[in-house]
Amino acid sequence: MLEVQDLHVLYGGIHALQGITLRVSRGQIVALLGANGAGKSTTLRTIAGIVKPAQGTITFEGEALTGLRSFEVVKRGIAMVPEGRKVFTNLTVAENLRIGAYTNRDRKAVEQTLEEIFELFPRLAERRLQSAGTLSGGEQQMLALGRALMSRPRLLMIDEPSLGLAPVLAQDVFQKLTELNARGQTILLIEQNARAALAISHYAYILETGRIVLEGSANELAQNDEVRKVYLGV
Repeated sequence: MLEVQDLHVLYGGIHALQGITLRVSRGQIVALLGANGAGKSTTLRTIAGIVKPAQGTITFEGEALTGLRSFEVVKRGIAMVPEGRKVFTNLTVAENLRIGAYTNRDRKAVEQTLEEIFELFPRLAERRLQSAGTLSGGEQQMLALGRALMSRPRLLMIDEPSLGLAPVLAQDVFQKLTELNARGQTILLIEQNARAALAISHYAYILETGRIVLEGSANELAQNDEVRKVYLGV
């Protein structure tokens, strides 16, 4: 579904990504793991068209994405939930969600998708007329997920969904991701809680300073001694 080959990104004199190659197959949850500064967010931002690569190719369902602008990437079927949620706090829940469908001019289809999101996230339905700034952190994360889903993406990329959430709220988020995947949603996930990420993922890559140093099925990596020591605290 998604193929990234030999991706390089330069920030000034910093070589942020140094030949990233990865694949996301349809119907999978694929995790990108690694310490802060390893290049995980840069990888997602480059796929999303926010950052321009210096070298390499990005292909989605057989179509080249390299060099496309972010709104063009959304139109191709990829949506991203940014780190920190980034909801519009002064707008209502419903207004935030409709912003996620900005590439869709079919008003009836947008309203239908909106109701599907409310079905998936009942708490958002209850608060549809509240301003997003009054929501809890967990509710804002659900709103950010819902907003991305409004574009009906075939690939959903999520950056640190549990960041800043209490453990019980983080568990709710992971449960929703599992539910979305069970419905057929393909997901590329960045998550600092490596244990939780591996528990819901099919495949994972581990990044260090802009390079992939390890990859394998989530089960394999969860049993890897080095991964258990460095990332799982075992």
